[in-house]
Amino acid sequence: MMNYSICESTKEEVEKVDNGIVEYNLSKVPFTQEPSFVSINRVIRGEDGEILAGINSILYCWNCMYIDVLWVKEEFRGKGFGSALLSEVENMAKEKECKLIHLDTFDFQAKNFYLNHGFEVYGVLEDCPIEHKRFYMKKNI
Repeated sequence: MMNYSICESTKEEVEKVDNGIVEYNLSKVPFTQEPSFVSINRVIRGEDGEILAGINSILYCWNCMYIDVLWVKEEFRGKGFGSALLSEVENMAKEKECKLIHLDTFDFQAKNFYLNHGFEVYGVLEDCPIEHKRFYMKKNI
């Protein structure tokens, strides 16, 4: 058996692993967009420049969008900021010929918000964290 060691990755090693899976994926399914990864991130700032809300998403490889984070500062929730940000990235995705947006959210976060914006649940992970659920959601656009 080969000797090996497991150790913490450097930033460069993380990039090498990421690139390895990208190369493998490309060998199996041709990418349909160029560049292969496009970050689409937006914030809403108040008059004083304070960040009140933001969304981080990525359009990847096959004209699919993954929304990683949508956050609205607590005192500004329910004022339409989340909807405005979601609409902004969805419109950008459509312009880039995206057909699918997906994300995940917890039962204590924004499941109903996303349902109200046309997303549907396609998977549920029970007890993540314990006594809670993580919902996997998608929207065809």
